[in-house]
Amino acid sequence: MQSEEVPLCWARADIEQRLGFRGGRFTRVNNLLTFLLGVLLTIAFYGGLMLFPSNWFTDMFTQRGWVQYIVVLLTCWSLVILLFKWLKLVYQRRALAFEIVPATPDFVLSSATVDEVINRLYAIADAPKQFLLFNRVTVALSNLRNLGRVADVDDILRSQAEQDESGMETSYALVQGFVWAIPVLGFIGTVIGLSEAIGSFSGVLAEAGEIDELAVALRGVTSGLATAFETTLVALVAALIIQMVLTFERKSEEEFLASCSEYCGRHVVGRLRIMPFEQVAE
Repeated sequence: MQSEEVPLCWARADIEQRLGFRGGRFTRVNNLLTFLLGVLLTIAFYGGLMLFPSNWFTDMFTQRGWVQYIVVLLTCWSLVILLFKWLKLVYQRRALAFEIVPATPDFVLSSATVDEVINRLYAIADAPKQFLLFNRVTVALSNLRNLGRVADVDDILRSQAEQDESGMETSYALVQGFVWAIPVLGFIGTVIGLSEAIGSFSGVLAEAGEIDELAVALRGVTSGLATAFETTLVALVAALIIQMVLTFERKSEEEFLASCSEYCGRHVVGRLRIMPFEQVAE
């Protein structure tokens, strides 16, 4: 029943959970789900192209070999990953609006009051460890409760911040791999197209006859050149779009991590007090 009453219900609101898949932690995504959606988006894209069969744009994606299909699939998969990460980031940001430490001036955050703060966390979110901010605070407060050392809390929060930054970097690894692979596929298409053009041109020279026959035979050469240039064009444009979206999203996530560090400094570290019995123990 608690999960239905808390303001932040990760089990119900996370986009992947809502689609019946296991949700990735923080802003990480479920690769299987994003791949399946990427395939569906690719099918939808080519289905849309079939509505305009006699079109240069359609020919660029359907008449230039297998490379174009792989480029479109990787592009769609990348965009779905970035979309899901953005949706999850928007939901993670909602945690910043809640004050987990009582705002009353007489409240002191110490090892004796940790349980009160943790109970407030569970009253706000059904799964605090699925929220980057709340997980960071939970780890620090659990250490404070177990060891009773106020001075360690700031160090733990800094350590968690570093781990979160590292996790953010790795969460973009697949998309960054695609940004590298897509232009390479374009160059592979270029090589294939040039090979076809050179092979066709050699055949034309070997079988050169009348001008009309030569003009017909040269169509195979131009087709190969079209494959060579258009595969590279599509791949470079796709990689550029993905890189631009990725850069914008990484900037947003870095700003979110900075906001989490500021929140912890203001609402957690700033409310810590060393109690008299702790001074004696130290």
